[in-house]
Amino acid sequence: MEKFRPQMNKQLKYGRISLRPLEPGDIDLLYKWENNIEIWEVSNTKTPFSKHILAQYLVEAAKDIYETKQLRLIIQNEKLEAVGAVDIFDFEPYHQRAGVGILIHDEADRNKGYAADALQALSAYALEIIGLKQLYANITADNTKSIHVFVKSGFVQCGVKKDWIKTLSGWKDEILFQKILA
Repeated sequence: MEKFRPQMNKQLKYGRISLRPLEPGDIDLLYKWENNIEIWEVSNTKTPFSKHILAQYLVEAAKDIYETKQLRLIIQNEKLEAVGAVDIFDFEPYHQRAGVGILIHDEADRNKGYAADALQALSAYALEIIGLKQLYANITADNTKSIHVFVKSGFVQCGVKKDWIKTLSGWKDEILFQKILA
């Protein structure tokens, strides 16, 4: 199997997107995204977020990934408009791994390659800057669009957790995907 060999550029860019850190001005955007009930199942959210809580989160987000064990970056299109976010979570520096989650919020911005480009930019950052060996993602078995994006981005299915996610309509299997970076 050929190893992933990204090219890091001076900015977090790949294809048609760029990644940037959260800014205080993103609070309204986060409020809209985090309180969208339609995506709560994917994000494992059960309660809405207040602007006060999100303002505290923005303060914490400015801290180093080695301290918080997580990082959220905003995905911007070619016009520098925020179209989504990509998260690193469960960051384990000793084991050189982390989980990754991604959101392209508006339906009109989906299927344009932004998520795949963001995963490539994030993979390069994770390998070359943070020094990770691997990334992983947990995706419900019925989320075929996300599965397609992660597979297209070099993630390989490595396990299935049966009846792992409880939803209003019943139980769902969750698939574990992994990408070896180095």
